[in-house]
Amino acid sequence: MQASKTENRRKAEPFYWLSVAKPRTSSEIVNEARDALQTVKTQRPFTPTDEQRKLFGSQSSQCPQSRCPVLFSLDKSSSDSSESRPNSGVRLSPLTHKPVVAISEKKDEASVFYPTPPADAAELRKVSKACKRLFRATSLKDLFSAKVVPLDQNETKLEEPTMMMNSLDRSNNNCLAEQKSYTSFNDESRQLICNEHTSRSGSEDSMEGTPGNFSLQLQGESDQMEEPGKKSSQLRTSGQKRRVTGLKDETRINEWEEEDFFWHTRIVPILRELEKREDNIEHLCLACTKLHQALGDGNMLGKRFKRRNILLKTLYKLVDIDSDPLSLKLAKIILAMKVDGKNLVSVCKLAFKICRNENNYFIIQNDTLLDYLLQVLWNEDLQTNHEALIYCMAALKVMSEKEALRSKMVSKGAIEMFLELMKQINNIKEHDTYFSKLGLLLVQLTATLRILATCALARRQLSPSAAIPELCVALEQRSGDKDVCVWIVSVLSKLSTYNDFCAALADCSRCYIVFLALLNKYQKQQDLVIRIIFILGNLTARNDQSREQFFKEKESVNTLTSLFQTYYELDLNALTWHHDRKGKNQPKYPSEAEDVLIKLIRVLANLSIHPRVGAALAAAHPLVGLLVTVLEYKSVDACEELVINAATTINNLSYYQVENSAVQEKQLHIAEMLLKLLMSDNMDAVVEAVRVFGNLSQHHEIRDFIMQKKIYKFVIALLDSKDREVCFPACGVLLNLTVDENKRAFLMEEGGIGKLIDCLQDFGPADWQLSCLICKTLWNYSENMASTASCFGGNTNALLMLLTALLDEEVELECSLDKDIKDCQRVYWEREFKPVAEKLLDRIQSHHSSS
Repeated sequence: MQASKTENRRKAEPFYWLSVAKPRTSSEIVNEARDALQTVKTQRPFTPTDEQRKLFGSQSSQCPQSRCPVLFSLDKSSSDSSESRPNSGVRLSPLTHKPVVAISEKKDEASVFYPTPPADAAELRKVSKACKRLFRATSLKDLFSAKVVPLDQNETKLEEPTMMMNSLDRSNNNCLAEQKSYTSFNDESRQLICNEHTSRSGSEDSMEGTPGNFSLQLQGESDQMEEPGKKSSQLRTSGQKRRVTGLKDETRINEWEEEDFFWHTRIVPILRELEKREDNIEHLCLACTKLHQALGDGNMLGKRFKRRNILLKTLYKLVDIDSDPLSLKLAKIILAMKVDGKNLVSVCKLAFKICRNENNYFIIQNDTLLDYLLQVLWNEDLQTNHEALIYCMAALKVMSEKEALRSKMVSKGAIEMFLELMKQINNIKEHDTYFSKLGLLLVQLTATLRILATCALARRQLSPSAAIPELCVALEQRSGDKDVCVWIVSVLSKLSTYNDFCAALADCSRCYIVFLALLNKYQKQQDLVIRIIFILGNLTARNDQSREQFFKEKESVNTLTSLFQTYYELDLNALTWHHDRKGKNQPKYPSEAEDVLIKLIRVLANLSIHPRVGAALAAAHPLVGLLVTVLEYKSVDACEELVINAATTINNLSYYQVENSAVQEKQLHIAEMLLKLLMSDNMDAVVEAVRVFGNLSQHHEIRDFIMQKKIYKFVIALLDSKDREVCFPACGVLLNLTVDENKRAFLMEEGGIGKLIDCLQDFGPADWQLSCLICKTLWNYSENMASTASCFGGNTNALLMLLTALLDEEVELECSLDKDIKDCQRVYWEREFKPVAEKLLDRIQSHHSSS
């Protein structure tokens, strides 16, 4: 025909070649084709529910002897015999005074005696005088213990009580209401306290006749008296020295007198109440509440209180009572007394025992135990008290599982404490004797961080630049401790799902080396492997820099291939086992081996987006062979995500036309496996199979296979889906088929022309890439047409009108609301769609007018 003579014919092109008005660079062509490559998303690794969670499971690397015991005993061996006290430097003679009031109910055991306070003011004045004279005679030591022990000698200290507990699994009593009001201390019976400026002789007389009120002046206890003969560097007269020393001595005398008075009037009655009412939990709880407040009022909390051991002995006797509410109050008082050594370990065990009981949630939520535990974590020395910190951290970990306590914990600065503690642990080197012991503490710490990572408030305080490097350092240092590694990678697994944390992790240059080392070391430890693979999937989904950095690490591809082989064999064996069990259905969810394969293949799909890495993987025959094997033995119904991920990865690798390509070598076999996906009822699997055919159909053998197996009919039917994700790959396959002149007739026979025009009308301005693909297909199809009627039939006029409208310079883009998208679409319209559409329109008009 005349039109065909004047037309500048162009050779039919497959969809991966571009028909444009002007020459294009190779990078532009590659970038467009690479748009078909896609990263893969997958679910996070399965985390068991709370009932299934175990800090140390059956596969734990910690032997039972080295683990932090879940069941423990708070018996005599768990506490020190006494708290250390400083020497006074003065040896006391035994006192003849023998008190008669006993606190202990048992006659046979050694008891601590306390005098009964006088009932009236006159008696109190007598006692006060006697006390002051006696203090002067005995260097102001304790006069009220049954056994008068020289407190200045460490070898003769009072023996500290021990904590007894028969059972840890006890039923709790109801949370008891606390008594909020107490007897005021400044009543008339307590007006016998002289101030620090009153002389010794004058104080006695003034106390007898002065009814006025005196304030209780507690200025802290002093463990030692200063020697009056101590030399001064300044020039003073001996009289001045004596006066100053006398004032200091007088101040201390007054302070000790005040403490003694407070002890007998406020503390001793409560201790008697605790001794007498062991069978009444409610009264004991109220008494403990009063005791705690009284100790605070008297400035007797901490280590400097003189009768600290006597008080602790009484409290420890109550620990064995079967009541968690009572134990909670006791634990707070003991922690407030700043115990150390075995006693600190014991009280932290007690706190952990209380916290791990679900029934105690409400009493803990409304209490201040959290504050005391955080103080222990912040103040105690890491190496000296590492065992106590383990139980303290374990209690905090249990608390963090409750949302209310988790928020309270974060608001009190717990995140900063945890990171500081991790930094201290990381500073302990492997050759240090404490290195292995601190692994147990690190397990509890990282387990807590994993829980807090789910809290948005915690993540805002968990700075990526601070947290991620410390976690990576700990992971590298503790690579030999599987339990620690599991919890650290669990934290990183969660954090890597957030962009800022994932970017911080990608900036840690050694993280890939550490991950690969762990994968090689713990290849069959599924719980560890799956989380590392998930992290790598998140990292390689970000950008080409992360993909290239991982690929450059030594043996990275070999490690992934080895893992693939290992878990493929495990899954194949499991599949055989389930098949042999007659009448037993396969698990509904992916098995452990399948889950690893899903996330491992995702890493490969993400890596293959990088041009150099993708080309190398396409030529990796063992890896491609394993991907094809997945399509062979696994059906979509058995594990949808695994099969689709495998197809996606093959699609990405099939893009690279490289020498010695394993994909090209196996392309016919791959096409046969894809045919199974096309016949499935799973639309996602169908679309992925069509995408692979879009790349493979570049080759003549695959186009023949598609025609032979009637796959083209199925592809044409997909054009009716009205879904861009379905229509785009379908058009790609049809475009490649129209490259062969002897295959073009099928398009008219199966109604493909009308469906393509409908797609052009449906997607038009909304997707210029798809519109360009449709025009290319029609261009190839109409290459040798004799007339528009024979080529397009009754669709000619509709096609002419549609092309004219779409080529209008004033065409309104549907994506006009977003300026960036609008600009991008206009570039596609000008550079991709317009050149092809104009040529197609000219061809149709020339043949249409001639016909």
